[in-house]
Amino acid sequence: MDPELFSKDLAALMEKLQLPSAILCGLSMGGHISLQTAIRYPERVRALVLIGTPFTNTFNWFEKATAPFSRFSTRLIPLRTTAKLTATTLSKITPSNYGFIMEAFGLMTHHNFVRHWAGNLRMESKGDLEKVKCPTLILHGDRDNMVGRQQAELGARISGAIMHTITNAHHLTNLDNPDEVNRRIEEFLNEII
Repeated sequence: MDPELFSKDLAALMEKLQLPSAILCGLSMGGHISLQTAIRYPERVRALVLIGTPFTNTFNWFEKATAPFSRFSTRLIPLRTTAKLTATTLSKITPSNYGFIMEAFGLMTHHNFVRHWAGNLRMESKGDLEKVKCPTLILHGDRDNMVGRQQAELGARISGAIMHTITNAHHLTNLDNPDEVNRRIEEFLNEII
């Protein structure tokens, strides 16, 4: 899947819904799609709320080595196995995340998951972060070992970005600590609206 389609589709959806602009909020890949929409369609994005958002899959040697392996292995590993591994990893803080993740994976076919995951792993915004000109809130879990290493640079390279580390939270930050996430988002919205 062409990763450019994600932000293009979001901009087209906003057009269809007659939304000239919006405050976009996304978690993980959804955050990266929102970020790319702010870069490619800046007139469409009033503000960004990025939660556990990666901006590249080539941040360091670890990601450069594991992204191609991940793209290849998802083709071979049964979807149910990928779902169980993901659910186990992301439910250590909040056990109810397990059922949520298993249900979400159950809505996809293996073919569609592989296509979307391959597109996700090819999304790249490392060279474009300075193009983000809208107010931006960055939230990430203090235990997020999936994209946590990217968050300081993300915050430093987006001018004026506000960044908060959410306590007792992994990658599903909003599910692990919804009260703190909601409080931070509400504070941000009160400042910009």
